[in-house]
Amino acid sequence: MRSLIVATILAMLPASACAQTQVLSGETPAPIETVTLHRLFNEYYACGEHVEGELQYMGDALGADCFIQGGLDPNTEGGFVRAYRNDGLRNEDWYGWGAEVLAPFDATIVRININPAVNEPGRLGAPPASFIVFERADGMRVLFAHVQDILIEQGATVVAGQVVAHVGNNGYGRSPHIHVGAWKDETPYQIRWDLRS
Repeated sequence: MRSLIVATILAMLPASACAQTQVLSGETPAPIETVTLHRLFNEYYACGEHVEGELQYMGDALGADCFIQGGLDPNTEGGFVRAYRNDGLRNEDWYGWGAEVLAPFDATIVRININPAVNEPGRLGAPPASFIVFERADGMRVLFAHVQDILIEQGATVVAGQVVAHVGNNGYGRSPHIHVGAWKDETPYQIRWDLRS
């Protein structure tokens, strides 16, 4: 009876709680597979990652939301690194707004979606976002979402570091940034950046 109660409780827990249970019980989960991509921007940026189990869809699972950072005074070296100037209530306040977005690797563009709406910072827009899906020769796919002013077409080939779009604020997002997701077949990959690119 006790086993049945424990099994019932575990079945009701979210996946992330089960993963924590495995770690606490001494079981070591397999490492998450990673993919290394060309840097996303030619400017200083920071990314927040979606942890395993937070989002389930390919392109979202293990993805990262990346923001260009500014705020330092080049003359005095004073200030604080942050994502926007002023109060951040206008897209133009965000250091990343309209910045160039670079291709993650040599790839073919397998899908493009355009959402012409522009979100007001702080308010979620309606999905889906404008996005580009890149496919490498080995089947690895990478999605860039919330882009604007896309410079390539579906079926085109690109090289790592090529400018493919600009940072936008559209779809299910609150501010100018780029969401990056990577997967191969049905397996999401954790993103790493080539710090030499």
